[in-house]
Amino acid sequence: MTTTKTIILVHGMFVNDASWANWKPYLENKGYNVYAPANPGHDGDPAELRKHIHPDLTKTGFEDVVMNIVKLIQTLPEKPIVIGHSMAGLAIVKLVELGHAEAGISIDGAPPKNVFPPFSTVKIVWPAVNLLKGNSPYLGTRDWYNRAFFNTLPASEQQKAYDEVAVPESRKIGKDTLFKSFSRVDFSKPHAPLLFIAGEKDTIFPPSLTKRIAGKYSDKSSKVDFKEFAGRSHFLCGEPGWEEIVEYCLQWIESV
Repeated sequence: MTTTKTIILVHGMFVNDASWANWKPYLENKGYNVYAPANPGHDGDPAELRKHIHPDLTKTGFEDVVMNIVKLIQTLPEKPIVIGHSMAGLAIVKLVELGHAEAGISIDGAPPKNVFPPFSTVKIVWPAVNLLKGNSPYLGTRDWYNRAFFNTLPASEQQKAYDEVAVPESRKIGKDTLFKSFSRVDFSKPHAPLLFIAGEKDTIFPPSLTKRIAGKYSDKSSKVDFKEFAGRSHFLCGEPGWEEIVEYCLQWIESV
């Protein structure tokens, strides 16, 4: 069993660290030291960020997200468990590959450069990576969030969720995951334990994609697990019932 009591929560695209508002105190109450930093260019209140774009946002790429966590890890007394959602699921895979984590949990994680996503993924994320828009910021409409994140929520809760977590995003991050060599993963390399979690109703990264990513790992001495949660959207860390997700993560952590 792992003895580390440190957890780092890494947020994905289109939200910031506010998306971990429930998880951080929950995990702290379980005895963990928990860090939930904002990715570069994402720190601040979501409502204010929607009004005033962070000056560093459009400079931020995928490697910047990963290295921001590496810098934090280098200040810690022990290797942490890293948990990431969406794009940050891929960041977690990279942190594990680079040897910076005791274990990693990728929740509805983005595919690496060497795993091609289905057309449904390309279609829904295209507005955020539109190559014709350069590195201009992207802010999804309420309708886009309702289709991409909040599709299992009733209309009243969709509006509240948007107000609480939606932020402008760097197109550079998404494009980097598609085109930069740093976004590739070596599936043959021995690695720390990994858990891949999928939401059945995820319209960005369907569970079939998450399962395919997990199945790419080939080192027989390394632990890789997969879990799908029925009826959950891409927003499974924030939608009602999030406690079941975090409890499953804790049980898995205690087993590795």
